[in-house]
This record gives sequence, C-alpha cells and structure tokens, in this order.
Amino acid sequence: MGSFSFLKASLNEAESLFAKPVNNFLRESPKIALLGDNSILAVSPPSSINTQVLGAIIGGGEMELDGGNNVFEYIVQEGESVYSIAEKYNISADTILWANELSSKTVIKPGQKLVILPVSGVLYHVKSGDTLSEIAETFKGKVDEIVEFNDLSDEADIFVGDILIIPEGKMPAKKTTYVASRMPIGSSYFICPHTSCYITQGLHWYNAIDFGGKCGDPIIAAAAGIVQRVSYGWNGGAGNYVRILHPNGVVTMYGHLQAALVKSGQQVSQGEIIALMGGKPGMAGSGISTGCHVHFDVRGSRNPFAK
Repeated sequence: MGSFSFLKASLNEAESLFAKPVNNFLRESPKIALLGDNSILAVSPPSSINTQVLGAIIGGGEMELDGGNNVFEYIVQEGESVYSIAEKYNISADTILWANELSSKTVIKPGQKLVILPVSGVLYHVKSGDTLSEIAETFKGKVDEIVEFNDLSDEADIFVGDILIIPEGKMPAKKTTYVASRMPIGSSYFICPHTSCYITQGLHWYNAIDFGGKCGDPIIAAAAGIVQRVSYGWNGGAGNYVRILHPNGVVTMYGHLQAALVKSGQQVSQGEIIALMGGKPGMAGSGISTGCHVHFDVRGSRNPFAK
C-alpha cells in the first residue's frame, strides 16, 4: 500500500488531504458510552462542523442526508419515463440524467433505481484541490447558493469526498471529466467495519452497505488513514458519523454511531476501534434508523462488500 510517512505529519502539514484546512473543534462535556456489554468509558465529542450532503435512501427506512435537502433513490414504475419522473418532482430531466450518468437516449425500466435531487441542478463529488468558487464557475452555479443549500459554514467548508448539490447548475459539455472516479482497489484493501460482517442492507445511496450488530459494539477502521471529520448530531438523518481519508484518496464514512472514539486529524490503523455502534431508535445520534447498525459508504472506489 506504499509508505504511510505522510500520515505522521501534523494536521497543518497535511492540508493537501483536504479540500481546505480542517476547522477548529471545541470540546464538549464528556458523554458516557457503553463498550460491549460490561464496560463504560467517557467520550468527549468534538463540536461538529457544518456538514455536506450525504444522500438519502427510501424503502429501508433511512435518510442519509445533511442539511435537510433530500436526495433519494426512486424505483421506476411501469410506464414511467425520465421526463414524467422529472415532472413529478418538479426538476429538469437533465438533472435526473446527470445524477444517474444517463444519456438522453437511455430507456429506463421498471424496478430501476434512480437518484432524485431535491432541485434542478448538478450533483458533484469534491476532489483534492477543489475550491467552491471554481466548482461554481464550472457548473454555472452561485457560491452563496451552494453554501446555503448544502448548509456550509462558508465557502471554504468543503472536504474531499463531500457530495454537493449545485442548485440550477449545468453540466459542462465534457461531463465525463466530472464524474466521480472509481479507483480500482484490491479485494483485501478494506476489512469489514464490524467484526461480525453481517450485512443487513445491500448497496444503497451513497455506495453504502449496512452492517448489523448490537448497539455499543466497536466499529473499526476499514483501512489505515486520517480521520477527516467527526460530526455529532442529527446530520439530516445520518446521525453521528466519522469519515476517514485513506492514502489512496478514497474516503469511507461510518454513520449512525453511538459515539466516536477518534477526532479530526487523527491517524488510525486498519482494524483500530474508531467508534461504537448506534442506530437504536430514540438513541441520541442515531439519526433515522430502524435498529442498531453502521452505515458504511465508500467514496472514490467500489464498495467491496456489495454483492
């Protein structure tokens, strides 16, 4: 996997890992979390910075979206077309085509899943070195509207792996340049984030697999990397989550956590405990969830646990 020497750099020296330097964190009062069935520990979570759109899923009872602007998966019904679905949700047909990497000649079929945005525009995956002003210029959007729609603190509040909605944005002619890249990785690069590796829900938005277990079970890093962000709260239904940037540029996200045991900028090793499983309805930080599990999504490569 190459050298990990850069992971030893200070957070300030590792700014290239992010689309911008990490915001400062404030400490809150410690929370008590269960570790397994018979141990407790005090967790002092960092205050969360404003978060970006993560996406949403319907049918499984979960919403994985920051900011309250729902992106969701739609199941095509008999007799429907891209244009009829666009009319139903009051968005442009191009918005559906762009979000699903379809052409105007594509014929959709009943049972097919389509990503539906809450507004006409473009879905964009933030890459290393991106700035919001450049993104806005490329997709004919407005910086202030992107900031507001994605619930950002300011135009510098973007990270590699974030998924942004550009309201009323237009896809450039050479759109293939801007499609989210899928880096090929070895089948053993990622390990299951939970020891049981028990899948409770297959592939869903965004490129995610759910692993079930008991609330309080340890969640482990699927691969070595640097903790990119830690967010406590509702987060549009994603609940508490941790995101890790790996040396190959791929980002993994772990949602519906009872508590995070790491902080932004921290180096973690593969298999290191980074959080405790949450997801029990009514539990703080569960977001929208029907039971104890971890939502594990992969940004920048295929999810190796998808069947």
